[in-house]
Amino acid sequence: MNSMFISIITVLPELLEGPFSHSIIKRAGDRGLLELEIVHLREYGLGPHKQVDDYQYGGGAGMVMMCEPLDKCISELKSKRNYDEVIYMTPDGVTFHQKMANILSLKTNLLIICGHYKGIDQRIRDLHVTMEISVGDYVLSGGELAAAIVVDAVGRLIPGVLNDGTSALTDSFQDNLLAPPVYTRPSEYKNLKVPDVLLSGNESHIDEWRYHQSLQRTESRRPDILD
Repeated sequence: MNSMFISIITVLPELLEGPFSHSIIKRAGDRGLLELEIVHLREYGLGPHKQVDDYQYGGGAGMVMMCEPLDKCISELKSKRNYDEVIYMTPDGVTFHQKMANILSLKTNLLIICGHYKGIDQRIRDLHVTMEISVGDYVLSGGELAAAIVVDAVGRLIPGVLNDGTSALTDSFQDNLLAPPVYTRPSEYKNLKVPDVLLSGNESHIDEWRYHQSLQRTESRRPDILD
């Protein structure tokens, strides 16, 4: 089976401990399918206080992550392996979506830079970054939670990570459709019944019902993603 290696550069590595210590991503690591390397940028900081940020030229509120620590860190990581993409998590990046997750899941080595403060010096983006990703039209305190979202969405698509390999293929957005309603036991609860077709055992009728439910739900909730 193919495996993936992801390096994540951050000034707050403790923010990433929880998301990667449980559930599917932990399982991927245990199976040797996904290796995560959390790199503390402070180790490359300048001076006795390991400085990684400074005031921005031209004035204005907010600190900027400096060139030198990031460049030293990224260059050292690049000397150890060839990264398919160097990703910067930033609100002005391309909005993350399922097709992007699918594409990234086919890569072998990824490097993710978590922004912080007012962002990173533009020269790092010019020198190293090959892909800029946003997880939505809002601003987070840093890129760590956004990076965790990307890793989770990509990691679960690696063959062998999910117990049922077909599960990811029926997720919302895989076919530009939202997923249909799902039910489990009991078949009736508080006078609400599971649709008869799901109990029929007729796979073709079930597939047809699910498709129409997906289409209906998408038209109602997210018409913008329909082809």
